[in-house]
Amino acid sequence: MPVRATKRGDERTPIDLDCDVLICGASFAGLAIARELAGTIRPDGEPLRVVVIDRYEIGERATSACAAPLPWIEALGLGEAVRQTFPEIVLRTRRKRFAWTLPEPFCTFDYRLLCTLLAEQGDFLFDTAKVEGRVGPDGELVGAGVDGGTRPPASEDVITIRTDRGDVRAPLVVDALGWRRVLAPPGEENIQPPEAYLSRGLEIHPHGSSGDLELFLDPTYVPAGYSWVFPADHEVRVGVGSFDPTYHVKDPTLRLAKDLDWDPVRFQGNWIPHKLRPATGGGLFFAGDSAGHCLPLSAEGIRPALYFGLALGRELRLVAEGRQTREQALRRYAALSAEKEPAYTWLLRFQRLTGWLVPRSRAVTAAVSLCSPDAVNRRAWRTYLGAFPASFVGERPAPGPAAPAQRDADELAAPAAA
Repeated sequence: MPVRATKRGDERTPIDLDCDVLICGASFAGLAIARELAGTIRPDGEPLRVVVIDRYEIGERATSACAAPLPWIEALGLGEAVRQTFPEIVLRTRRKRFAWTLPEPFCTFDYRLLCTLLAEQGDFLFDTAKVEGRVGPDGELVGAGVDGGTRPPASEDVITIRTDRGDVRAPLVVDALGWRRVLAPPGEENIQPPEAYLSRGLEIHPHGSSGDLELFLDPTYVPAGYSWVFPADHEVRVGVGSFDPTYHVKDPTLRLAKDLDWDPVRFQGNWIPHKLRPATGGGLFFAGDSAGHCLPLSAEGIRPALYFGLALGRELRLVAEGRQTREQALRRYAALSAEKEPAYTWLLRFQRLTGWLVPRSRAVTAAVSLCSPDAVNRRAWRTYLGAFPASFVGERPAPGPAAPAQRDADELAAPAAA
């Protein structure tokens, strides 16, 4: 079992903070946002005050297999965290093994080190606290995740967030806390698992080594989903993911470990969003899993989290520098997220098709064979990777045309909600 590094007992002193930007969540999306805000100077000449809070210390609690396209990791200057690289991906059905050459290599990395390196690129105050919700005008918590909470939050510019250690106030607030979407606005649908739009995954981390990045479409382990083996130098990440959140994956994970002769040790699991959600609401911004930015079918969440984190950080920088209003940033960021909706829709369709095919051994092998010719395979991968290209790391957007600042944030979120 991992040892909690977060503050306990007498160390958990009360907090009462005011800042310019509050980022709730210190994983890929939250740290990417903070990175983009580093060095920002307010119109009054003072440095931007950024606060990041999370229930855990930075890099303390990994919830994924930690694999991503290598160009993304290198473009962000995080290459030191890379543990193993892969020029191809191996996919196995019950009948056949396929090896697909990738147009750009993937890598596995050390989560703690990568988060530490990414955090060093930012300039922020960090503290550990559990975010409980947004404070309404009557001092009570409001939001979709609060029982009976339906009253709209206060309309003033400063937003108050309640934690288990006290309140933090800021005009710009980001929820990058994950699929629970803790700061969802009042009245928003707040579906919990297993009814939510979530997949579920579980993996083990035995010590050892392997050469291939492998996926399995085998109903022996999961009828609608896939299994994986992700080597990472001194350890191998072996797991099972189910598209059906009602399907438990512990026994299949143990069965996979036994079949592949890996020790079932160091378990790690999580819910995985597979549907895009509004990227703004109630005057707040949502990034990463809290906005459903994890890609359906592949369950790849790191690259989209970094992409939208960088994009949101740039929008918040423009606000902090007085070059656009918060409402304009809400509009632009919601529109950016909505632009990707067609890709998410198609991947969700392929996810459902894959879930139907997996139990049909002949059909799934035939379908994978159709995708395997080099020309087809490369085109598919280029399309998939091109939706969130690593070149985005170096882009610097200019402010958009002036937009009506009086529009309500919920209205601005409408395109993404659609």
